[in-house]
Parts: sequence; C-alpha cells; structure tokens
Amino acid sequence: MGDIRLPPVVLSEAERLTLESWVRRRSTAQGLAQRAQIVLACARGWNNTAVAAQLNTERKTVARWRTRFLRDRLDGLSDEPRPGVPRTITDAQVEEVVVRTLEETPAGGTHWSKRELSKVVGISPASVLRIWHAFGLQPWRTETFKISPDPLLIDKIRDVVGLYLAPPANAAVFAVDEKPQIQALERTAPVLPMLPGVPERRSFDYVRHGTVDLFAALNTVTGRVITKLTAQHRAVDFRDFLDEIDRQTDPGLAVHVICDNLSAHKAPVVHRWLLAHPRFQLHFTPTYSSWINQVERWFAELERRCLERGVFCSLGDLKTAIEEWIKVWNDEARSFKWTKTADQILERICRYCDRISKPAH
Repeated sequence: MGDIRLPPVVLSEAERLTLESWVRRRSTAQGLAQRAQIVLACARGWNNTAVAAQLNTERKTVARWRTRFLRDRLDGLSDEPRPGVPRTITDAQVEEVVVRTLEETPAGGTHWSKRELSKVVGISPASVLRIWHAFGLQPWRTETFKISPDPLLIDKIRDVVGLYLAPPANAAVFAVDEKPQIQALERTAPVLPMLPGVPERRSFDYVRHGTVDLFAALNTVTGRVITKLTAQHRAVDFRDFLDEIDRQTDPGLAVHVICDNLSAHKAPVVHRWLLAHPRFQLHFTPTYSSWINQVERWFAELERRCLERGVFCSLGDLKTAIEEWIKVWNDEARSFKWTKTADQILERICRYCDRISKPAH
C-alpha cells in the first residue's frame, strides 16, 4: 500500500521541544528516542517509506507510531501496559537512576554504588542494578585513552590503514615493533594444576632470571611473523632486524614497514641502511597510537598463550619457549582482519574530542 493519503503530523511548539529533548538527552530510552525521531520526521511532511529509509527502520514501525501520535499525541509514544505483575518502580524513578548515574556523583565519592543510589532513589539495590543493565551503564568501570598530538595524525592514519585495506601490488607489508624486557620468571613454588571446579594456581612471588627483547615483523596479508631475539633494542639491533626481513622476503617485492616513532627507528644508522636498500619504505604510526599497529595484536596472543602463565627457570628456557610458540604460529599462520576505514577512525576521534571539549554537567 502507498503513503498517498496519510494524515499530516502538525506539532505544537511545546510538543516539538519535548520531542527534540527526548532525541538529544543521553538518558532517554533508545525506543522512545527513535519514536520521537519518527514523529519529527513525519512532521516535516515525509511519508512513511521516506522516514523508514532515513531512520533505518521498517515502514510498518513508522506507520504504527505515526498513528499512535495522531491519536494520543505524546502519551501515545509510551509503551503500552503489558500483562503480568504491576510495576512497583515508576518511570520517574527509572529516569532518576539513569540521570543521577550519568550526571552526578555521591558526596565524597567518584561514582555510585548500587546501595548508595538505592538509598537516594528509594528502591532496592537489585532494582538499581537491573536498570543499569537495561541501559548499559557500568559506573564501576573506567577506561583510559590518549588523543594523539601528532600534527600528521590524519595523514599517518590514512597511510597505515590504506596499507591494511588495500596493500600495494608486488609488495609485502610488515607491521613491526619490539616487545622489550620479556622476563624469565620462575615461581617460588610448583604450579598447582587445574582440577574440576578449581583453576590452575601459581605462587604470587617469583625469581627473575633475566630478560630478553623480541623484534617481530607481522606480514599483514599472510599472518606469518619474522622474529629476532636480542639482548637490547638499540638502533643497530633494529637495523640488523631489517636485514633479517630483507633476507626472508622475496627479492622481487617492495617492502613496506609499519613502525612507531621510537628514536631507534629514525637513527642515522637506520637511515643509511634504508638508502642502501631502496625497496624498503618505513611508514610511521601516529604518536601514542600503538593500537593501529597490527603486530601489537600478535604480541597480545604471544603474551596470553605463551608468556603469561609460563614458568621459565632460565633465560634459555624462555627463549626456547618463545621460539617454539612462534614456530607453531607460523605453521598455522592466520592474518588479522582490519575492518575500520580511516574515515571511521577519524570520525570516532572527532567524537571523543567533541565530548571532552564540552563542560561536564
């Protein structure tokens, strides 16, 4: 059926302001925010098909909320009563929990606990927790971030991401970095193996038997890695590792190396080596942006599968364990799939910057 005979949606100024506030406010339930967007779009004169396409929803959904609004106005956008035990928590209390969680902190504290907030709102701690879960709120968690001050941030992101998503023809692309100071740790007591219902247990304290540095070059297409264990990670060690990459890469291919801004990567000895090996080109990640270097993801696998729970009675044991794990990895190598475009990454950075530039409420 077409949308030719749709009754027009005409809003009063008060209704328009209310609907716009529901769309803007972070604490508004997603369903109510979408309904407000539907009504506002209908008020612009759009038919149901156009509104559904604009808001990425179904035409029958638009038709339902258009009809409900024309019949009951703003009250028609609320959820209809459902069968079951009557609710004991009001919409106002739910809103208060969400708003206080997002916009306030308890006296003398940095974030709400469910018991503190339950006393203020007058509901049970379990109810507070259910509301938090419903709205995806976790006030006990926090994450850290760092916005790169690199003046070439945009250019570098586009350069590196371009190598991941569209690698050059007749070329090998390597994500390169060092994992320094890997410790050979021996626990002071034997590891207690896992039992049904009991995880593996290790003693808290340990004996340290030295450290080793690991250079790694991850082929972003094949997933195979070229590695080199060294006592340090100086500029000459990085140069020697480039020699290793050169030896293990088809001489007919150009080589693109993604690495960070460590001074050892830009030292004169490395510069001279690059002049003598013109098929190599270095691509630098933005400052404070190790997340964009795919080899870091491989290092995380090495840490989780080999190092974190390993027990090494000597530096030799550590080196042997690393080399054996790398061999196993290369025998069944798999690449990491990069999915974000440069524009998506930059858009997210802009959103972060926009949020931190606004004053807190």
